[in-house]
Amino acid sequence: MEQNKMQDYIKSVLENMPADWLNLTTHRLDIYDEKLAKIQFLNQFENLFNTNNSDLSALSELPTAYDYIRLGHPLSSILEWAIGVINKMNSENVISFSSSTVPVLAILRKNLLDNKNTQIIYTDKLPAFFDADVVRSIYGYKFELTKIEKGAAISEFNGSTIFISQQDEIYDFDLTSAIDFSINVHSKLGSVLIVNGEKNKSYISDIQHVRRRETIAMTPANSLVALKNLIEQASFGKKDNTIEANKASVINSIKAVTGSNTKALVASSGLSIQYAILMGLIHDAKEKHKGKAIKIVVPPNCYGGTNDQARRVAACIDNVEVVDLPVDGDNDMVQSIDIVLSKIAAANAIPYIIAEIPTNPRVEVPDLNQLRSVLSLERKTGTGSTAIDPVFILDQTFCPNVPFLGEGEILSSVRTISFASGSKFPSGGKCTAGYCIGNTKTDALMDKIELHLNLCDNEATELQYEILAKQLPSMNQRIIDAYKNTREFVNFIQETLPAAKINFVSEELAEQGFTPSVFSLDLPTKGNTDEERETYKRALNLTLINLMITEIPNESKYCVSYGQLNGCYWTIPATSTQGTTKEGDKDYIARVSLSANMDLELHKKVFSDFVDNI
Repeated sequence: MEQNKMQDYIKSVLENMPADWLNLTTHRLDIYDEKLAKIQFLNQFENLFNTNNSDLSALSELPTAYDYIRLGHPLSSILEWAIGVINKMNSENVISFSSSTVPVLAILRKNLLDNKNTQIIYTDKLPAFFDADVVRSIYGYKFELTKIEKGAAISEFNGSTIFISQQDEIYDFDLTSAIDFSINVHSKLGSVLIVNGEKNKSYISDIQHVRRRETIAMTPANSLVALKNLIEQASFGKKDNTIEANKASVINSIKAVTGSNTKALVASSGLSIQYAILMGLIHDAKEKHKGKAIKIVVPPNCYGGTNDQARRVAACIDNVEVVDLPVDGDNDMVQSIDIVLSKIAAANAIPYIIAEIPTNPRVEVPDLNQLRSVLSLERKTGTGSTAIDPVFILDQTFCPNVPFLGEGEILSSVRTISFASGSKFPSGGKCTAGYCIGNTKTDALMDKIELHLNLCDNEATELQYEILAKQLPSMNQRIIDAYKNTREFVNFIQETLPAAKINFVSEELAEQGFTPSVFSLDLPTKGNTDEERETYKRALNLTLINLMITEIPNESKYCVSYGQLNGCYWTIPATSTQGTTKEGDKDYIARVSLSANMDLELHKKVFSDFVDNI
């Protein structure tokens, strides 16, 4: 009875749901409480279920689920809830993935850190890309593999038992007390993991964190397909066979934009591609430089996902360590790189540098000729031999149109891999898929990166390729048009509120091609002590953002994103993108992102009203 009621309700919800549930990839921070993010949406959704309320107005008022969309979103949350109902399981024990292999890796990661045994049981076959040898030798995970006949009993095991099943009915689980984790894999949609039993409850948050940092939840489009299948037992319809054409179009666009004609790779998200880069480079280092220490060099105040992921990788693998790279404010990126590389060379270690250009959130660009020189400098080890040259991993999300890598370009002579978050300019905010490409000096490395992208089953989905194929060709023009709006708004703020400090590129840098459409705004403050001044400024940030989103609700959003097709997004990095960054490195300033399509004059007027009331 309960299952029939649930299916009828979900059917009504899918008919009435807000369009954003399927299309939005950004945080709605005005309806988001991070402390309650994993439970608040479903708690309120269950209240609507209990009163059989599926009205659009009620669904639209539900808070942001998880954190659009890596960790989860409304449709993946509802899918997990429904599978929980069917299997008489708490919804928090059900975790969906776009990837078929990362749920296994997530459990193996925790068991590695907890020094716990793992056995993986399967009936038909393992997920296609699961390479047991590489998972053991590069990731350092330990496990036993056992194939059994369908219906055969699973014996008790001193450790964790993972059961993997490949099937179309992704919601149908056959759980026994001997199974700790059951994973249903669907060839098109991704996978669903059930954490079985009270004794395994401590795994839930760790698995969710892997999903947040190294992959994504089942996508909104695929979650919708799974939900429709669940309520209607409908077959999965065949899609038009356009995937290869879309892939070719996307790869060609990436090559044209970056000026590099090497291998391009496309992943389910920016962090998915970054994870493949790191694991591919570590794989290469373990093969070519056995026993040598690997140093991942990361700005301490960069985007929290980048920072956190690098540290998570280092925590699992011997000889891998994170080194801080101060790049913003009083710190010069080139000088910092020079100091760090000299220390790494002296220790005869392997340097991998991750940096954003322009930096986030201060929007600074280093002297590129000096950057090339410091990256190209031949250094000596402590014993006088030639040190291993660095790989520069360039996050180009803010300015993906700058051709760093092509023949004769500024970083063509340095081993450089460029990547970008696809939820920004590449897709205009329509999907999360990210991409990477290297220069000619990284050809061998790209093969290893591709291996790990595939092993993690983190390639972009068919729909993501379709969206990128439509959006990438217009990206450079959108960047130009959005920059014009941003420059005009920055100039207006400087005239209207000259006491504010604005971080944005100079006119000279813009002429060199650095035309971001994001700037950070450090509002003027007052008070008798540093604490009073900081408190006042933080409150003023929120006053400005709330005024903008209230007065211009159709365009101004309290969101974390950049490169969107429409409107203007506002956020405070310290409470959003820098969520896992150390407190002392956080930036409590406003970050503003403009698009090519917005009512700039209305934004100016509302900002003037804000200034009049300070």
